[in-house]
Amino acid sequence: MFDRRAIALLSPWLARGAAALARAGVHADAVTWFGFALGVAAAGAIALQAWLLGWALILASRLADGLDGALARHRCEASARGAFLDITLDFLFYALVPLAFAWADPVANALAGATLLAAFIGTGSSFLAYAVLAERQGLKSLVYPRKGFYYLGGLTEASETLLCFSLMCLWPALFSVWAYGFAVLCLATIVTRVVAGWRQFGGAA
Repeated sequence: MFDRRAIALLSPWLARGAAALARAGVHADAVTWFGFALGVAAAGAIALQAWLLGWALILASRLADGLDGALARHRCEASARGAFLDITLDFLFYALVPLAFAWADPVANALAGATLLAAFIGTGSSFLAYAVLAERQGLKSLVYPRKGFYYLGGLTEASETLLCFSLMCLWPALFSVWAYGFAVLCLATIVTRVVAGWRQFGGAA
């Protein structure tokens, strides 16, 4: 929901960072892997109940996630492989955070974490299924034209997920509240995407 505004706000800064990385000889795929490594480290910190360290690593990970695409465009090395790597590692990162909270306190957090993970499966699968069929039909996203695949928005996009993860790290005792609440928002996103796919692909072979 907020991704379009966030991208517009951050794009000039990401472009400057990408230019600096390009001058240093850094490639986009390396930034993608580094961002994922930061995400794994964030999950480890959260599992050990180092909440603020986990939050800082999450923010650093998402910064890298923004830089890799900007760097790929700056170096003119955007590719299907890069897009595949980016979205795959993104979804793995999103799954690791609620799992880490469940590890940190299984009694208090496991059920809420499992619920949120189930919701993530719904948003992720509907997102990717729509992207695959949109590509097959030659559809192009006018809202996110720079993405490496058809990007179908929703109520719970990257910006909202980052906000939710931040709330979890800043107020970990309320993890279940944030997890269940965000799962409900994810459900709304799933419904809107299923409806959009049902209408868009109704006559497709």
